[in-house]
Amino acid sequence: MTLYHFIGIKGAGMSSLAQILHDSGHNVQGSDVETYFFTEDSLLERNIPIFSFDENNIKEGMTVIAGNAFPDSHPEIEKTRELEIELIRYHEFLASYMQDFISIGVTGTHGKTSTTGLLSHVISGYSPTSYLIGDGTGKGLEDAKYFAFEACEYKRHFLAYEPDYAIITNIDFDHPDYFKDLADVLDAFGDMALRVKKAIIACGDDPHLQEIQANVPVVYYGFDESNDFAAKNIVKNAEGSTFDVYVRSELYYTFNIPLTGDHAILNALGVIALCHYEGIPASIVQDGLLSFDGVKRRFTVMESNDRVIIDDYAHHPTEIKATLQSTQQKYPTKEVVAIFQPHTFTRTAALLDEFAHSLETADHVYLCDIFSSAREQAGKITIDELLKKMPGAVHLELDNIEVLEKHGSAVYLFMGAGDVQKYLNKFKLMLDKEETA
Repeated sequence: MTLYHFIGIKGAGMSSLAQILHDSGHNVQGSDVETYFFTEDSLLERNIPIFSFDENNIKEGMTVIAGNAFPDSHPEIEKTRELEIELIRYHEFLASYMQDFISIGVTGTHGKTSTTGLLSHVISGYSPTSYLIGDGTGKGLEDAKYFAFEACEYKRHFLAYEPDYAIITNIDFDHPDYFKDLADVLDAFGDMALRVKKAIIACGDDPHLQEIQANVPVVYYGFDESNDFAAKNIVKNAEGSTFDVYVRSELYYTFNIPLTGDHAILNALGVIALCHYEGIPASIVQDGLLSFDGVKRRFTVMESNDRVIIDDYAHHPTEIKATLQSTQQKYPTKEVVAIFQPHTFTRTAALLDEFAHSLETADHVYLCDIFSSAREQAGKITIDELLKKMPGAVHLELDNIEVLEKHGSAVYLFMGAGDVQKYLNKFKLMLDKEETA
C-alpha cells in the first residue's frame, strides 16, 4: 500500500487532504514546523505521524505531496527529486482525486470555509460525502458519491480543478501580494468559471458575478428578487434567521438557520440552490441546516466569567463588517469589544482605509501588531498607520491584556488570520483564574 508523505502537513488544505486519505484506508504521514497549529488536532486524533522537517523523512517507495507554500528548493523536495520519487503538488493531487466523485468546489473571496462546511454537512444527510474544508477538517469515505471542497483563488490554484459544480460566494480584491488589482482577481475567477462542467451557483447580489461568463448554466441566489433563488420575508433574532426561498418567483420552502448575519443567509442560499439542482429534498436540507454547528475559527463562541468570547478568522474589511453584524444580531444588548490583528503587511497597506471603516460599528476597538506571514518580507507599514486612522482605538500588546478587563460583561470579538488566538487564550486564562479565585 502506498505511503503518502505530506510536506507541510499542518497547512489547512494539506491537513484536510491527509485526513481524507487516511480515512479512505491509506497510510499517511507528514512533516512541518514544530510550532503548534490548530490544524494538527485532527491529525493527532487519527494518530497520523507528524515529523519535523528533515530531508531524511523522504524514503524510497513513498508518494510525496508538497504544500503550495514550499519552494522547489525546500530540502525535502530536493531529496524527493534526488531519489526520483513521485512528487505531486497539493492542488494537482486534489484535481486528480476528485474525478471519482460528483465534485462541488466552493470558491469566492469570502465565505468559502463556512459554506464548504455547511454544504458538506447538509449533503452528508442525503448521501455519503467526502469533504475538504479550509479550516483543516477533512473526511474521506470509500463509498462517497459527492466530494465537497474549498477551492482557493490565491495564486490561481483553483485553475487546477475541473469540478462538476462551483458555488461562488462573491468576488472582492484581496491577496494584494499576488493579485495586481480587482481586474486581475476577476480575470482569475473568469478562467475558473470556464473549467466547471455542470453548473455554477453564484451570488447574484454581487455585481461582479452578474458578469461571469461560463459554458454551463449559471444559477443565481441572493436577496434581490431577480435571483433564481431569492430569500424573502426574513425574520432575524438572537437565535438565527427564518426566511422563505422563492425559486424563480414561486415559493419553494421556508428555512430556518441557527446562524446570525446576512452572510449566513447567503451561504445557506448557495447550499439550498445546489441541493435543489441535485434533487435533494428540501426537508433533508432543512434538517442539515438546523444541525450544523459551524467550522473551526468561524464565529466560535466561548464564555468565561460572565464574558462572551468569540474567535473568528475575519481578516478582510468585508469579513470584519459581516462578523460584527452577526455579533450584534446575536448579542443585541451587549457592548462589542473588537480585538483585531491584521494579517500580512501587503493586505494592511492596500486596504488601510477600508480596515478603519470596517471596525467603526464596534463599541471599542483594540489593534494588535500586524501578523507577519511566511509568504512575505516584513513591510514598512506598522499598526501605527491604522491607529492614526481610528481615533479611540487602542494598541493591544500581549503583556498588557488586562486592559480589556474594564469592559466587564461585554462581547470580546477576536479577529484575524494570524495568531490572534494567543491574545484570546491569555485573556481567557486570566478570566478563568479570576473565576476560580
